[in-house]
Amino acid sequence: MQNRLDELQKKSPASGINLYYKWVSYDLISPNLKRAVIAAEDAKFMKHRGFDFDAIQKAYKRNLYKGKLVAGGSTISQQLAKNLFLSSKKTPWRKMEEVIITLMLENVMPKRRILEIYLNVIEWGNHVFGAEAAARYYFNVSASSLSIKQSAHLTAMIPNPRFYDRKRNTPWLLKKTEIIIDRMPSAQIP
Repeated sequence: MQNRLDELQKKSPASGINLYYKWVSYDLISPNLKRAVIAAEDAKFMKHRGFDFDAIQKAYKRNLYKGKLVAGGSTISQQLAKNLFLSSKKTPWRKMEEVIITLMLENVMPKRRILEIYLNVIEWGNHVFGAEAAARYYFNVSASSLSIKQSAHLTAMIPNPRFYDRKRNTPWLLKKTEIIIDRMPSAQIP
């Protein structure tokens, strides 16, 4: 969050840009959003110990086939490790640091706490961070009141939140929302 705020303030130093952010406890986040995020970002969240090796292998093959980075295999735990402790700079050691931090998170926190923190710190648009801020910013409701469709729509934005903040109804975003809705019933949440 601080890195993003610093970037925004460098672009417009006199603008007084603030982040939209409010922490809410796990119980105040809609089960719909929890299901949507797990369905889209990490279907095996409740079963793995930080890494989904099948997803990593699929992403590697897809990226190799396309000749560029088009898919990621990171779990929610890996994304949290990166968001909390690592800069966005790509260095040879960053992935190793992410692995170590992910193992530590998985060993000291229950899945419920990992998901709670993740949902409270991820970026959901230009200067919008966390489930509560996103729910209020996009739908004018609390995170606890998000519907299935609203939850799936927010989740579909996660891979590129700043782009989808500007273009909220692209055909791909709407299609991805429907795919997530279809997957949600099978998502296990802590």
